[in-house]
Amino acid sequence: QVQLVESGGGLVQPGGSLRLSCTASGVTLRDAYIGWFRQAPGKERLGVSAINGGDGTTYYADSVKGRFTISRDNAKNTVYLQMDSLRPEDTAVYYCATGPQTLTIASWMYRTWGQGTQVTVSS
Repeated sequence: QVQLVESGGGLVQPGGSLRLSCTASGVTLRDAYIGWFRQAPGKERLGVSAINGGDGTTYYADSVKGRFTISRDNAKNTVYLQMDSLRPEDTAVYYCATGPQTLTIASWMYRTWGQGTQVTVSS
C-alpha cells in the first residue's frame, strides 16, 4: 500500500521560509512522478510543483517560480519543497501526491495523496 506523509508546515512571517517534506512508503520515489499541491480555504486544490523522481526534472506553477524549489533524496525516499520569500497568499494546506506517468501538476492525474500539512504566512 502506497502512503505519503507530509511534514514541515507551520506559521511563518511574510518573507520567511519553510521546507516541507513528503516521505513515501510502498513506492520508490525514484521510479515515480511526485507533485506538491495546495488548497486554501474555500478554494480549489492547485498544483504547485512536480518532479521526476528518476532524472530530477522539475516543473513549477508561475505563482511560485523563483521562490519555491522541489528536490528529492532518493536514499530517504523523500521529496522536499523549499519555500522562500513566502507571502500571505501562500497560506494553504499543502499536499504531496504521486501517480502520473508524466511530469504534470494536473491534480486529476494523481492517485495517491498525503494527509496534508498546514502552512500559514502571517505577521
